Amino acid sequence: MKQSINEYQFRDAFHKMGRGEQFSYDGLTALYDYLEQLGDDIGEEIELDVIALCCEYAEYDSLTEFQEDYGEDYQTMEDIEYQTIVIKNDTTDIKDTSFIIRQF
Repeated sequence: MKQSINEYQFRDAFHKMGRGEQFSYDGLTALYDYLEQLGDDIGEEIELDVIALCCEYAEYDSLTEFQEDYGEDYQTMEDIEYQTIVIKNDTTDIKDTSFIIRQF
């Protein structure tokens, strides 16, 4: 049995699991939108598993913060996108916004 949820319920699920601080407010919005679009693209509903999403995706506040985890070989958004999925938070300048990656 599956249940469709809206963005509020998605966000609430993270808080109920004690993972409300795992992503920023904008990050959760971007992740929700990405997963909704992914489900539409593949023709399947995405199952909400908060813990799995927290393990699979990570949010970074800046390129510098990302480089602390993955090294300075990644100088641009394109460098990161070549390696993994990048979910942007409605801006194009990676140095001025947080972004989410599928961890690798």
